[in-house]
Amino acid sequence: MRIDEDVVPRYPLSWQARALTGFMRGTLKPASSLLMRHPLALVCAARLGDLARLVQLPYPEHVAIASVRLSSCGGEWVRGGEGLDERKVVLYFHGGGYFSCSPGTHRPITWRLSAAAGRPVLALDYRQGPVHTLADSLADALDAYDCLLGRGYAADDIVLAGDSAGGHLTLAALLALRDRGLPLPAAAICLSPWADLTDAPRHVNRRQDPMLPESRVRWLARRWTSGLDPRDPLVSPVHGDFTALPPLMIVTGSTEVLRDEGRRVAERARRAGVAVRYEEWDRMPHVFPILADVLPEARLAFRHIAGFLGAVAGRPGSLEDPAAA
Repeated sequence: MRIDEDVVPRYPLSWQARALTGFMRGTLKPASSLLMRHPLALVCAARLGDLARLVQLPYPEHVAIASVRLSSCGGEWVRGGEGLDERKVVLYFHGGGYFSCSPGTHRPITWRLSAAAGRPVLALDYRQGPVHTLADSLADALDAYDCLLGRGYAADDIVLAGDSAGGHLTLAALLALRDRGLPLPAAAICLSPWADLTDAPRHVNRRQDPMLPESRVRWLARRWTSGLDPRDPLVSPVHGDFTALPPLMIVTGSTEVLRDEGRRVAERARRAGVAVRYEEWDRMPHVFPILADVLPEARLAFRHIAGFLGAVAGRPGSLEDPAAA
């Protein structure tokens, strides 16, 4: 697999994808448009998220999950099978708009990511709004990375990854680590990253996106950037200087309202000399890999991730054409 290229995977759209995107368009998107109009909605969502932590999502018997406590926050170790390289790790930041979700909600991603990477995943339970700020979330991410270094992991044996808001946190963490002169990880993976928190309108895919209303994304960005410079690269990484960063993999759906943010990150990083694998999957919803239990396309995405990490490590193994799978 080549690292530095743009890819549009070719495959017949599954009936599961057609059904699921139709369901999202008729339920999740209008519900978000109605509910996300007042700060109290964030408080309620955050409290519901606390209750959701008590729910244990099922996962295969071969997967092992163990809670962990770091210096500033908690998380969980996720091992997607036996025979993993325990000298290496993926540090994962879950999505949820910086106000919801947890490592537990993202296990469909983290256990498959562990299997694809051949190493354990540390899924971080970082602090979120509305009680905490973007700076608090970033501090937790950097602290977790420092904890891994302190436990004997080499920077070259660490991969950062995240989805949506967690993709934002991944990019912000990379920029902060570089600016502080700290050793950088071997690579980073961003799934549908939310990279631009300025108040600029998003005209592309505002109608096609089956899940996220463009107006609510802007509303949430204004909430989190109140009192901040929204063009600060640690607030909107799409405006950052990506010089000297490690290889990036960006995975997004063609109809996402956030699609162009991933594209812009890829273009800006390439101009800075960074190798970027940008994958745009036809008609896939926001963070579609989390739907791997039901979407065949999502399961294929993890094979691509495995190929990317193998190429970064100098093991360019073969990758079947998704359309032939």
